[in-house]
Amino acid sequence: MTLPRPFLALAAALMLAAGAAPTHAAGEASPIGVWKTPDDNGQIEIFACGAKLCGKIVSSAQIRANPGLKDSANKDPALRSRPLKGLVLMTGFSGGPSRWTGGAIYRPQDGGTYQGTIDLVDASTLKLKGCVVAPLCQTQTWKRAS
Repeated sequence: MTLPRPFLALAAALMLAAGAAPTHAAGEASPIGVWKTPDDNGQIEIFACGAKLCGKIVSSAQIRANPGLKDSANKDPALRSRPLKGLVLMTGFSGGPSRWTGGAIYRPQDGGTYQGTIDLVDASTLKLKGCVVAPLCQTQTWKRAS
């Protein structure tokens, strides 16, 4: 039985409203959603951008204190006036269902862009790894925001 698209969209919206972890069609957990970072009480929303995954800044302790906070450490002076809230800082991750690679992670704290991977540990935990050049990497564990 094939369900009409509006029904599928409504079902997905109801799952999100109910607080369920987003899943793939096969019922596997997905990294799509809002995640809490271990530093700065940050929240990053991971979303589909075409066939890949991207992520943007939703909030942080600094943004809550100063909602107009800018990307002042960017290495490109022309980009230093853009707001951090809503800034897309993760792009180009492909793969799945539990590992995404080939992406880039922009770090506003130092204005650097790093090669990255995303590993979905379970429905509420992911590990994000950023590397200047392997083995010069840093890994963070993020928890799904409730």
